[in-house]
Amino acid sequence: MFKRKSTLERRSLEDTVFDGIIFGILTLIFFVVAYPLYFVVISSISDPIKVASGQVVFFPEGLNLDGYRKVLETGTVMRGFFNSLYYTILGVAINLALTLPTSYALSRKDFYGRKAISIFYIITMFVSGGLIPTYIVVRSAGFLDTVWALVVPGSLSVYNMMVARTFFQTNIPGELLDAARIDGCGNTRFFFSMVLPISGAIIAILVLWYGVGHWNSYFSALLYLSTREKQPLQMELRYILLLNTESTQAIVSAEALKEKERMEALKEMMKYSLIVISNIPVMILYPFIQKHFVKGVTVGSLKG
Repeated sequence: MFKRKSTLERRSLEDTVFDGIIFGILTLIFFVVAYPLYFVVISSISDPIKVASGQVVFFPEGLNLDGYRKVLETGTVMRGFFNSLYYTILGVAINLALTLPTSYALSRKDFYGRKAISIFYIITMFVSGGLIPTYIVVRSAGFLDTVWALVVPGSLSVYNMMVARTFFQTNIPGELLDAARIDGCGNTRFFFSMVLPISGAIIAILVLWYGVGHWNSYFSALLYLSTREKQPLQMELRYILLLNTESTQAIVSAEALKEKERMEALKEMMKYSLIVISNIPVMILYPFIQKHFVKGVTVGSLKG
């Protein structure tokens, strides 16, 4: 009997060349995307003088942790870090509590008026009141200088809601609801007992999107928070950079040029250290939900 040729042997020369070209392009894209992140990390632990002079390219030069030490010496970075963590967790919880029920309700064909409500939501994606009306609403609600000013406005993203709605339409068959109704299951119990347990992919995507948005947000804190102790990490990083710039200018007028150059290099190194510190939670979170990312985005974008 003849042995069946393997898949590799049966591949044509054109397929092999095509796969090689695609692999090369994807490899190039990977390095284009990954190198800036890698450069930030190695620059944050390298000698600031060598970083400023361009000697750090592929490997760290002259191990130096002064950037991290200088940032942590201020005593406000960790406070801002935990503030941002608290705001992110609370904000994501509110986002999920609003997005998931809304998107599921609008995915149900027997929900009366769902098309009109969907159009109402879509209009808000293109038309908004603007900055001043939003500020007036936040002030009138008594949210100024409170955590609610950061998590209540924008607590539901229409785009995320539509992606989740499409996911429910695609993955929750009507037969499943009919079978649950025969067993005496109501809508609320069906949502919590049947829908949510099989919606891990879209929940992971929403957690990532909402979480990154809350973590990187600084403009709302700049507008609504006046107490320094309540500021998130992004605002603390801004304060540190501004303070460092002012102190450097003061030193320039009093110290020698060499000290000026050292402080300028240290300021640049602090920027890299701040970027690394602010991205640690996202880098830790993403690997755990990466397996759900492709499925959630693909399924959620099949149809509207």
